[in-house]
Amino acid sequence: MSDIERLHRIKYMIQDRKCVPIESFLDELEISKATFKRDLEYLRSRLKASIIYDRFEGGYKFEFPDQVNKIEMPGLWFSEKEATALVLMQHLLSSLDQGGLIGPHIEPLTTIIDGILGQSETSAKELRKRIKVLGMGSRKNSIDNFSEIGAALLKRNRLAIKYYAKGKNEETEREISPQRLIFYRENWYLDAYCHMREGLRSFAVDGIRSAVPTNKKAQEISDKECQEHFAESYGIFSGKATQRAKLRFTPEHARWVSGENWHGQQVGSFDKEGYFNLEFDYNQDPELVMDIMKHGSGVEVISPTSLKNKVRAELEKAFKAYQ
Repeated sequence: MSDIERLHRIKYMIQDRKCVPIESFLDELEISKATFKRDLEYLRSRLKASIIYDRFEGGYKFEFPDQVNKIEMPGLWFSEKEATALVLMQHLLSSLDQGGLIGPHIEPLTTIIDGILGQSETSAKELRKRIKVLGMGSRKNSIDNFSEIGAALLKRNRLAIKYYAKGKNEETEREISPQRLIFYRENWYLDAYCHMREGLRSFAVDGIRSAVPTNKKAQEISDKECQEHFAESYGIFSGKATQRAKLRFTPEHARWVSGENWHGQQVGSFDKEGYFNLEFDYNQDPELVMDIMKHGSGVEVISPTSLKNKVRAELEKAFKAYQ
């Protein structure tokens, strides 16, 4: 890490966390106390950054937070293409975050990017104005537990959670070992080893009512085992596949479906009449039934019989509702 990058990092850490103890700077920047003191003096004397030490809070913070954006930081050297890619990634990330889970955490990054592109012909604000990401089906999330979940993931500690399962309409208390965060269909999910169920489970983040870090080390599950456990299932449901779905789409619907990814291990092919046949293994079918229903008369379930009967029953219920 260069000296200039380190100065930007110190400013960003304080801007993001409001008050930062010296140990955090030393650990995350991997520098000595003497180097940090030199950087701090440079920020204060040369760049006029109002950084003070708060004895009560035990860390460094900005004395005048409202003037942070006026600090003229030394430039980070980005080409026009690199700077454009940077602002596009930041904007797409914040746009995808329809539930507001990580937005507050990347606001300081937005300010830094605006500063980098401030003199550019292609401004960050202009780029954001020209890009729209429309999220459909996102649920209202809470950022209350997001920091705890993220910290437990990185530090590899267990979490004690209260979890509300919408399908069962029940709340349970359990201890979990977080493995990875998943952003799926506009919503966040946490894959974790559940010590109560003694197996891998997927938890909707908006269903985690409380998350308390523990001092216990998380049980490590290999990437291979996680992939095998979740890859065979359909959608967000987990578990080893037990059935194989065979769907047949009309030529009209095939124009869209043939280019879609329904399952990581799907097999698709066109027949002579232009119908598109899609096959894949799955475990649980609630999400699969919903996706099939969206295509109405444009799809037919060939097998298994249990899936065909479920879709038929749902269609009959829908028909009765309009009689």
